[in-house]
Amino acid sequence: MIKETIAQAKTRMIKALEDLRVELASVRTGRASTALLDHLKVEYYGTPTPLNQVATLGVPEPSLLTVQPWDPSLLSVIEKVIRASDLGLNPVNDGKILKVPIPPLTEERRKELVKHLHKVMENHRTAVRNIRRDANEALKKLLKDKTISEDDERRGLEEVQKLTDEFMEKLEGQAKSKEREILEMR
Repeated sequence: MIKETIAQAKTRMIKALEDLRVELASVRTGRASTALLDHLKVEYYGTPTPLNQVATLGVPEPSLLTVQPWDPSLLSVIEKVIRASDLGLNPVNDGKILKVPIPPLTEERRKELVKHLHKVMENHRTAVRNIRRDANEALKKLLKDKTISEDDERRGLEEVQKLTDEFMEKLEGQAKSKEREILEMR
């Protein structure tokens, strides 16, 4: 029972870590990456569809993204979606393909991105803490139901705390790496 509770907590923490990785990939740095456009959705036959499912995304050079829709009628719709996003990008439409230049980040924009990064990081820290709380409550319930002994509960709680510390460290490492990448001047 204790092993199940800890395994479940670990699985949920892995998901939180993966979610952070995905979210950090969409935070803009100075270089082009198709991950920047991952969260954008385009209205396609009345359904909000991820951009990468209606177009081919490319990175021909470090400061340029290309978006080539499979259906040419989507070109202007995609252009509007990119302009309206909070990425601060200005696509150029040449009739067949969108070229999205990635301008260098200003110092002010870098600081905004770092603030955003800290907010995202805090949300994921909270998620891991909530997972720890849920696991601890499950262990306490097992003790209350007399399914496990007090010693087993104490060992289980210690194991959950070790797991929490390990994942907090991993979250911190990913965030620090992304922060360095954002603040790095080119």
